[in-house]
Amino acid sequence: MLLSTLATTVPIEAEPILAKLHGLFGLLSSMTNSILVSIILVVLLVTWAQRATRRMELIPGKAQNFFELIVEGLYEFFEGIVGHHMIAKSFSLLATLFLYIVAANWFGLLPGVGSIGWKEHGELLPLFRPTTADMNTTIGLAIVFMVFWIIWTLQEMGLVSFLKHLFGVKGGVKGFMAIALMPIFFFVGIIEVVSILIRPVSLSLRLFGNVFAGENLLTTMMSLGQTLHFPDWLAHLSSVLLPIPFYFLELLIGVLQAFVFALLCAVYLNLSTSHDEAEAELH
Repeated sequence: MLLSTLATTVPIEAEPILAKLHGLFGLLSSMTNSILVSIILVVLLVTWAQRATRRMELIPGKAQNFFELIVEGLYEFFEGIVGHHMIAKSFSLLATLFLYIVAANWFGLLPGVGSIGWKEHGELLPLFRPTTADMNTTIGLAIVFMVFWIIWTLQEMGLVSFLKHLFGVKGGVKGFMAIALMPIFFFVGIIEVVSILIRPVSLSLRLFGNVFAGENLLTTMMSLGQTLHFPDWLAHLSSVLLPIPFYFLELLIGVLQAFVFALLCAVYLNLSTSHDEAEAELH
C-alpha cells in the first residue's frame, strides 16, 4: 500500500521495487527505485525535446525559443572549451550529461520523492529515489563519458601519438639528454595513466557525494522536530518550514554539480584532443 511518511535517513543503496516478480518478469525484479526515476527522466527529456522541435519555425514560439536558448548557450560554452574541431562530435554527449544531471538533481526535490512508498519490515521502501544519489548512476555516467573519451582521443591523435604524449620526452629535448630523461618521463607517463583511470572515480564520487549529502540534509531538517521530540503540531510545522532554505540551496547545487561534471568532461576532452603545437599535457 502506498503511503507518505518521513524517513530518518537516506539509505546509500537503491532499493529493488519489483523484487517479488519472477519467471518471465525476472529482469524486472532487479529494477530499483533509482532506475525507475532514470526511465522517467529520459522519457521527460526526450518528450520535451521532441515537442519543442516538432515544428521548427523561423519565428519560434515559446517552447522552441526556450529550447534553442538552452542548446545555443550550451553549444557556445562547450565549443569554447573543446574547440571547433571537436564540438560537432562531443556536443550531444556533453549537453545530454548536463541536462540529465540537472533534471535528476531537481527531480529529487519534488514532494513525494523518497517519502512515498511501501512499508517492509518496518522500514520505508520509497517508490522514487534521486537517481544521482545512487552511486551506480554516477559511475555509469562517468564510464560512458570515458568510453567516448578514449574513442575520440584515439581518432584525433592516433594510438602512437597518444602514447608519445604519455610516455615520450617533452620539451623538444633531443640527443643524449633525451635518452637520459626517458626513464623519468616514462615514470611520469605511468602517473598520467593512473590519473586517467581515476577520472571516472573522481567524477562519480564528486556528484554522488554532493547529491547524497544534500538528500540527507533535507531529510534531517524534515525530521528534526521528531528527533528533538517537539509537540506533534510543532514537529509537523517544522518539517515544512525548516527545509525551505535548504531547498533553494539544493536547487543551486543541482545546477552547479551538473555544470562541474560536464565542464570537467569537456576539459578532459580538450586536453587530449587539442591540436596545440606546444606540448599538450594530459591530466
